[in-house]
Amino acid sequence: MYDTNTDQGDVFTTLGVTAIDSPLVQMLMAPDIVPGSAPSYELCKTIFSYHPLGAKLAEKPITLALSKPRVISVPVLGEKRIIEQFQKTWDELSGLKVGATEVIHNVMTQARIYGISSILVGERGKDPKEKLDINDVGAADLFFNVADPLNTSGSLVLNQDPNSPDFLKQNVIFVNGQEWHPSRTVAMMNEQPLYIDWTPSAFGFVGRSVYQRALFPLKSYLQTLVTNQMIVQKTGLLVAKMQTPGSFIDNVMQGMFGWKRQQIKSGVTGQVLQIGVEESVESLNLTNIEGPYRLARENILKDIAGAAGMPATMVLEETMTQGFAEGSEDFKKEVQYLTYVREQMAPLFDFFDAIVMRKAWSREFYETLLLDYPDLRPYETWLYECMRVFNAEWENLLIEPESERSKTADVQFKSVIALGEVLLPTLDPENKAKLISWIADNVNEREELFASKLIIDEIELAEHLETQEAQANAMAQMGMAEPEAHEPSEPRPFSSAS
Repeated sequence: MYDTNTDQGDVFTTLGVTAIDSPLVQMLMAPDIVPGSAPSYELCKTIFSYHPLGAKLAEKPITLALSKPRVISVPVLGEKRIIEQFQKTWDELSGLKVGATEVIHNVMTQARIYGISSILVGERGKDPKEKLDINDVGAADLFFNVADPLNTSGSLVLNQDPNSPDFLKQNVIFVNGQEWHPSRTVAMMNEQPLYIDWTPSAFGFVGRSVYQRALFPLKSYLQTLVTNQMIVQKTGLLVAKMQTPGSFIDNVMQGMFGWKRQQIKSGVTGQVLQIGVEESVESLNLTNIEGPYRLARENILKDIAGAAGMPATMVLEETMTQGFAEGSEDFKKEVQYLTYVREQMAPLFDFFDAIVMRKAWSREFYETLLLDYPDLRPYETWLYECMRVFNAEWENLLIEPESERSKTADVQFKSVIALGEVLLPTLDPENKAKLISWIADNVNEREELFASKLIIDEIELAEHLETQEAQANAMAQMGMAEPEAHEPSEPRPFSSAS
């Protein structure tokens, strides 16, 4: 008879570890953690580092939201080179091949872990207390750090006076006693702060950790890992039903039964095992636990996802068989959630865009661009024009099939041309130039139709059309026939063509 009685409370001894060996077990399996318990700073760090779902809850939404880059457009002369210079500077902004996207990912992840996190923009040779001059960042030697709540503890408590202008708002940040000017910092919170609601993990009345509501189900999830390990261990257990010998068992009989058990244990495929007629060998029957265990585990995962405010499929990862494709209702919910995550990151992108544009489009770059485009306006005018027309839009996470994208492009292209054919004969030269420029902008958006962009100088086109119209009027007054290229009075709409 084989007996393995152990202490029922010490379930992790079967895993070969003890509570002292594992900080996750020591902290998360504590009996003090009940529904409603708030995680500490140290516990949040431990969950992120060691819990199987810790990194997924904190990082995955940010990673998916950033999985597709923004589409940058600067509709001016030399647009391609201007965009390439911006993207290159963006990717190398922090040095050591760490770009602005990685910094944003880091600060957003830490904000989800602890409830708040901050970006610090330093400048070598200058006191952080001094205001960041945004007009001089192009030549400044900047560095970017991400500070967690322990680095900024004591300064991001937030004002609790409802009559104060900075009520529940970020103010000056101190990092290890060093003051940082507000123009050099951006603090990101996971969820909005609540009045007099202390967040232990963030050391302030600020946002809260993504683990806070999910703390108890995260604890329950560890029990499913123990169950998995026990099932794996018991699956290979064989139950030998042997005929019980008499009450008197001597050494010979004991040895015989031991030898038989050893033969059952060591028997493999291709061998023959002989047992008695009334004896049998069976595996342990575990079929009855499959249903309850699967249901309990799925419910725990759904509880974790619901507590974290995430779609359940992002935690379960069982129904996502089509990936980023249309037709999946589950994925449409994920896209809505990731769109919200992107909106949360908007202040960070605006902050970095302002810095990167000035560092990328420096006077040195302008001079190299001027060699190919001598008609560029003066540097200051050109820079502010680029910043004014700068546009960045996120790619759609919901990918359309190639056939559907082609159909959409075809319909949009025909609609633009048809609108131009209808309106052009009725407009004056200046508005004609604006309409033609608008048509060119829409055509340039359909990269799948045209390999290169159509660049039109709206001012020169308006002057040309005015000259052309003046010549036509002069010829008409002189009684001369109009050129054959004169626009028809009633054009046939392009969209009516098959």
